[in-house]
Amino acid sequence: MGVGFAIRQRNWNQLIQERAKRILIPFLFGLVIIVPIHVFIWQKYYNQDIEYSLNQGHLWFLANIFIYVILLSPVFFYFKKNENGRIHRWLKALYGNPMGLMLIILPFILETVLMKPAIHEMYALTMHGFLLGLLAFFFGFTCIQCGNSFWETTLKWRWLYLSVALTLFLARWIEFDLKAPNYLMAIESNLWIFAVFGFANKYLNHPSNALSYLSQGAYPIYIIHMIFLYLGSYLIFPLDIPVILKLIFVVVFTGAGCFAMYDLLVKRSGFLRPLFGLRKK
Repeated sequence: MGVGFAIRQRNWNQLIQERAKRILIPFLFGLVIIVPIHVFIWQKYYNQDIEYSLNQGHLWFLANIFIYVILLSPVFFYFKKNENGRIHRWLKALYGNPMGLMLIILPFILETVLMKPAIHEMYALTMHGFLLGLLAFFFGFTCIQCGNSFWETTLKWRWLYLSVALTLFLARWIEFDLKAPNYLMAIESNLWIFAVFGFANKYLNHPSNALSYLSQGAYPIYIIHMIFLYLGSYLIFPLDIPVILKLIFVVVFTGAGCFAMYDLLVKRSGFLRPLFGLRKK
């Protein structure tokens, strides 16, 4: 459930409680159970001492999301109380213009200038990653609040966003050996996102059983995917086969394992569903 919809239905206390159930419970469960499992596999593969340790691993972003909800809740509830206010109308007009969306990129550029990350792609457990997530969370909320103006803009100008993003990628590849200045990385990243939204709006914006299934499964599959990624690597990497086949087999094993566990176990268990961020049946 999106934050915007949750705010329309709840007050502040109810929002925090609902987000705690959907975010903190899976985070703590993953911290205690899920992440230590794939750490065990990693230790076994490298012939290290097998030790149990609490580790947030790839679930670090769940903690960040909960913090974002708390920090930005005053902004969320302001929009709730002023759905037809001056700021809301201004944002709708801004996001209804293709160049208006370009203004979203400016804070991301500023973040790279101020933080000077050594590696722009290094998001996990860094202040750079925390601020990027905060900006994305905030602007994502405002875009959704503005409704059709945002979606119509990304739909209409999707080819422009895609063309500029592809041009920046080629420049990064040819001129910078894929290591472009951070401000160019910020611009390119946002343009890819706008392009993806535009094409998704064009081709996926209709009722679909497959899309509904994948949408519900995305969260629990994210939580468990590292177990199957590490297990697949543990089983397949030692095989005497070409490297490209190892890559293909690991990807297939990871995807099949994740979907099997989700569909056959997590989705059907009233006990497990809340631990993976799903509502009880």
